[in-house]
Amino acid sequence: MSDESDEYSTEAARAAAERDELGDWVAKFLASAGSDNPELAESLADPPRWWLGPVGIPLDQLNRLAGPPGAPALETVDDDEWRDDVDDLARRIADGHEPPPVIASHVEGQLKLEDGNHRVEALRRAGVDEAWAVIAFDEPGSRDRFVARSSAIADD
Repeated sequence: MSDESDEYSTEAARAAAERDELGDWVAKFLASAGSDNPELAESLADPPRWWLGPVGIPLDQLNRLAGPPGAPALETVDDDEWRDDVDDLARRIADGHEPPPVIASHVEGQLKLEDGNHRVEALRRAGVDEAWAVIAFDEPGSRDRFVARSSAIADD
């Protein structure tokens, strides 16, 4: 595993959260060569966001831009239309690799996948039903209610 992949691992995100630097971690990750999305990093920083994570989120709760039939997605994409690197990543995941957390926003009570569509598809193909996610909230109260609701569900 390279130093860069360590820098953007779930453990690195967890350490950034403990230092109250998760927003900075997200910005660096989105601007990195693996994500290559500095515009998204900028849009998630203005207005300021309150961050949570990494937390385990069931794949079926992530509203994706594109996904397989039956998944919460804006556009349905057949399995054969995904890039070959999704299959490669799925094989690596099946062999124990943990990809970086996905980035989501909490919008109107739902989780909108901002970055990580290919990772989510690779996890799905590998038979995994949950992804590590870092979630942006527009206000701290929304984040706190999400945490309280998630804790209540976990207790049931």
